[in-house]
Amino acid sequence: MVAKKPILNELFESRNSHREEALAINKEEFIKTIKNRRSVRVYNKEQVKEEDMRLCLELALLAPNSSNLQPWEFYWVRTENKKNKLIEYCLGQPAAATAKELVVAVARPDYWKINQQRMLQMIEQMGEKAPKSAVTYYSKIVPLAYNQGFLSIRGFIKKLVMEIRGVKKPTPREPYNKRGMAVWAHKTTALACENLMLSLRAFGYDSCPMEGIDSKRIKKLLDLKNPAEISMVISAGKRAENGVYGKQVRFDKKYFIHEI
Repeated sequence: MVAKKPILNELFESRNSHREEALAINKEEFIKTIKNRRSVRVYNKEQVKEEDMRLCLELALLAPNSSNLQPWEFYWVRTENKKNKLIEYCLGQPAAATAKELVVAVARPDYWKINQQRMLQMIEQMGEKAPKSAVTYYSKIVPLAYNQGFLSIRGFIKKLVMEIRGVKKPTPREPYNKRGMAVWAHKTTALACENLMLSLRAFGYDSCPMEGIDSKRIKKLLDLKNPAEISMVISAGKRAENGVYGKQVRFDKKYFIHEI
């Protein structure tokens, strides 16, 4: 009897007819972009071109994300009144007050359901070309992984089952509750934030991710309801001469990179 392949293996193999070229990348330019991205605290008066900002935001959305469920939102705050309020809720720090653009990154743990349905609609539009395993994954596996149920009761039951199963074999164990879903969404949103900041640097602009903020007031400003959570506010512009507060400090890599 032939053992049935795990659904993830089956899903990958069913899509394996796709071919996509790995483009040549100038690694020196990429390294320069990484190393020259700094958290800029003061910006000069030069504006960010609207078309550049739009493209950088679009590039942010190309970040890797769990099951392609894209649990994020980005609010580009442009109206003067809301922008002034946002600066106030960022505690008036220079990275916000001197910025030419401000973007609020929002983690949306509730978007798993919305985007699951969008994925199923896209698969349905593929017709006969759609792999059955993809339908199975988004209709059965995704709800199992991300639907925690009322008061996370379903998640608690799932945790018990997975703990028992995990005694004998490797088993996915998270998320189990609303807090775990928030962590899941924040991790993915942070990847998109990094895409945004690196894109800005590659376009000749600078940025600063800010967490020293009044997230409760920012949620109200954006008319956001739970379970949406503010991941960070990202400012953008071109650095002033005194925009970077000091040389970049990193502890020895031996503390963080482990070869085993």
